[in-house]
Amino acid sequence: MDLTGEQRDLLSRLTHYIWWQSPEESLERPERLIAQIMDIGDWVDECDLEDMLGKELLRNILINAEPGWFRPKSWSFWNYRLKVVPFDAEPPMMPHRSLSA
Repeated sequence: MDLTGEQRDLLSRLTHYIWWQSPEESLERPERLIAQIMDIGDWVDECDLEDMLGKELLRNILINAEPGWFRPKSWSFWNYRLKVVPFDAEPPMMPHRSLSA
């Protein structure tokens, strides 16, 4: 993922949302960090993210999310906010893991 210096600075400031690994590790997978902020970020950080990265990039993160990146509440919120689905439609199923034998 190509990020501008300004976008990288914003994400560097927000690496605390992935507390279980170092900031450097979080920045190696910015799409995971962005999804984590979308999932549990506070309103100000989410708005900063949307302003700096744009709705299209956030929409791509949502559409390509891996299982476990979003909880149901934030999944629904972002699908409606980013107009992935119309407000009167159900959001798509969340990504999920399937176990095969």
